[in-house]
Amino acid sequence: MTENVWSYKPTAGRLTTTNLTGYKVEATDGTIGKVDKHSDEVGDAYLVVDTGVWIFGKEVLLPASTVVRIDEEEEKVYIDLTKEQIKDAPEFHRDKHLGDAGYRQELGTYYGTGAPFGGRPA
Repeated sequence: MTENVWSYKPTAGRLTTTNLTGYKVEATDGTIGKVDKHSDEVGDAYLVVDTGVWIFGKEVLLPASTVVRIDEEEEKVYIDLTKEQIKDAPEFHRDKHLGDAGYRQELGTYYGTGAPFGGRPA
């Protein structure tokens, strides 16, 4: 049940022709950082967000399903997580990335239906 977390919701308004690098990322309770990298691969779409000084330069990988909408005019990506949920998320490890099945499963479990933080709707 974790595979659907790696796809954009139809309502997100994602156009694969737009480079999201540098877009601000807005949690439900404020700005959390900027998109450092993204992938639009079908079934493997995600954003890597640099949180800057907010949580001491931590990078987090957000599966595409966390994106509520993309505002190209304002260059913002809105996600359906709180700052606290992102702060508690597994840290992005460039050396593991999605090639490591255990890491991918950890991320899928955290962000998927029934995730441990509980605040995210199914």
